[in-house]
Amino acid sequence: MRDVFLCHAWDDRKGAAKELHDILESKGVSVWFSEKDVLLGSSLLREIDKGLIKSRVGIVLVTPLFLKRIKGEGIADKELSALLARDLLVPIVHNTTFDDLRDVSPLLGSRSGLSTIEDSMEEVAAKLAELVTPETILD
Repeated sequence: MRDVFLCHAWDDRKGAAKELHDILESKGVSVWFSEKDVLLGSSLLREIDKGLIKSRVGIVLVTPLFLKRIKGEGIADKELSALLARDLLVPIVHNTTFDDLRDVSPLLGSRSGLSTIEDSMEEVAAKLAELVTPETILD
């Protein structure tokens, strides 16, 4: 079981998504992240499906690249569709706005979330860590 499933655009996997993953892990949050959880030769969609099942909270890193990807109805769009059915789903808006998100996904844009315009990535990760591990005292 993982604390969070990190949904992101494939193009963000070595940038903002990796940064968020690394900060969360440093705070003791277990993160399902395709870069480390999808083994070579395995089915990407099947591994994502298993990751979704085994994660308590879904987080969506919304970047300009993510907005572009979900318009194209690729893998990010499939992950988003599955995550929207969950009770606990947190959008993290990075280098874009909630208005831009609502233009592409009104359902995701209507969720309470966090923005790196208001908080640093470190502060966003701290708030997420507090959400999934409320008994832990964070730095």
